[in-house]
Amino acid sequence: MAVTKERKAELVKKYGKDAKNSGATEVQIAILTEEINALTEHLKEHIHDYHSKRGLLMKVGKRRSLLDYLRKTNVVSYRELIKDLGIRK
Repeated sequence: MAVTKERKAELVKKYGKDAKNSGATEVQIAILTEEINALTEHLKEHIHDYHSKRGLLMKVGKRRSLLDYLRKTNVVSYRELIKDLGIRK
């Protein structure tokens, strides 16, 4: 269910400026999106897992906040990121 180290490293390399820039807003959004997708698949099978559902809603809220921040600071990067990750807006 969790995102593996290798997958996180791929996301950092793809969305960060370099391989060590894991704190960039784009990288955090990409990692949260991976976790949200994994939790969504988990909850399709385990409907009554309310603790995971709460975690999912918290991750969605965090991603929403980061997306709002990115939209205010860098609109071009925001548009590219939501297009690349397939996030609705």
